[in-house]
Amino acid sequence: MPTVVSLLLLAVLLPPPAATPLQGVQTPVSPSASQTLQGPALPMPIAPAVPVPETYVIGKQDQLRITVFEDESLNNLYTVDADGTITLPYISRLQAAGLTQRQLQEKIRIALSPDIIKNPQVRVEIEKFKSQSVMVTGEVRSPMKVAMMGNKSLLEAITEAGYTTASAGTEISIVHADGRPPTAIDMKDVLATQAFMLHDGDVVTVPKAQLVYISGEVRNTGSYIWTRDMTLAQIVTLAGGLTDRGKYGGAQAIRLIQGVPKPVELKEQDRVLPDDQIKIKKRIF
Repeated sequence: MPTVVSLLLLAVLLPPPAATPLQGVQTPVSPSASQTLQGPALPMPIAPAVPVPETYVIGKQDQLRITVFEDESLNNLYTVDADGTITLPYISRLQAAGLTQRQLQEKIRIALSPDIIKNPQVRVEIEKFKSQSVMVTGEVRSPMKVAMMGNKSLLEAITEAGYTTASAGTEISIVHADGRPPTAIDMKDVLATQAFMLHDGDVVTVPKAQLVYISGEVRNTGSYIWTRDMTLAQIVTLAGGLTDRGKYGGAQAIRLIQGVPKPVELKEQDRVLPDDQIKIKKRIF
């Protein structure tokens, strides 16, 4: 009898055996202490917006966020009107188009101080940009309107348009939206300096290459891209040079003059023109 009582007491006092998980059923796992302290996973950080260059010039239809720290009634979004102005309480209209953010901040500060607010602190931010762009057309792989924010170099615009095609000429023309005379620039200068800057509304045209044709006593007859100030000696060099029997003396070009083809004698350093058909003669001895 005592043995039976002892067994009963042991059954009551001992903890129940651990449950064996059923096959195919996942047992939930409690989070570790480190997981509990860390809390829920944080969302991935959002990449910061592209900073606005200090040189960016405010344009029509840009939306500006203006903050005046001393007066919340002035804090708002303002759209630049078609005449280039914005309207603020207390100040009425102010010219905004054509100014940088820093210049507009200073203009608002001066307009408020000292009669309205003493020593105001002003911040101007670009909330939405108007569509500033330049057009790149002609002999590029993807003629297109290239968006821009602030300034963009000619090389950057041409690169965004897929760069020039194999048939592109070397002299690029730019028509300016602000009324300045058109600009012509050689592609080799663009590559050398990379500093020619475009402005909103500019139209860049990469023309088709103009050719010069050469035959006779040169090593590689055919057509070659004409460049400004090209001489007979230069086109001969491009054609692989004179043959053993070739000579510069007596070289001649068939040239269109007022729409009529005419023969023109050429010396070694004479300039050639687009569409010239040059013939290099053979030495007799």
